[in-house]
Amino acid sequence: MAQSIFDIAGSAMRAQNLRLNTTASNLANANSVASSPEEAYRARHPVFAAMLDEQIGGVRTMGIVESAREPEKRYEPGHPLANEDGYIFSSNVDSIEEMANMMAATRSYQSNVDLLSSVKQLMLQTLKMGN
Repeated sequence: MAQSIFDIAGSAMRAQNLRLNTTASNLANANSVASSPEEAYRARHPVFAAMLDEQIGGVRTMGIVESAREPEKRYEPGHPLANEDGYIFSSNVDSIEEMANMMAATRSYQSNVDLLSSVKQLMLQTLKMGN
């Protein structure tokens, strides 16, 4: 039995909610610094896969991956977290990229809300026709 449009849209909304949460976490850590590149915060991004077969439709979360981009190395010998060579390492979060992700996730989420609203209205109109 095929899933309903509500289940499919719900899975897409859960995926976008996870995307928004990881984006918010990335933005919250955008200005963090560390003493070494290994300790520096790395941007995280969810990985999704479409579920397309006869019985399942929607979006599946495959996991969350860390960005491979290297953290920025800055020479600040007076910083309390500076290593013995005077360097600190800032997160590899690109705030502009994260804001674009946030806007896209918000739009996608809203599109699914609009879809569900339209389906609900169509179902109500169909029920009224039967009376």
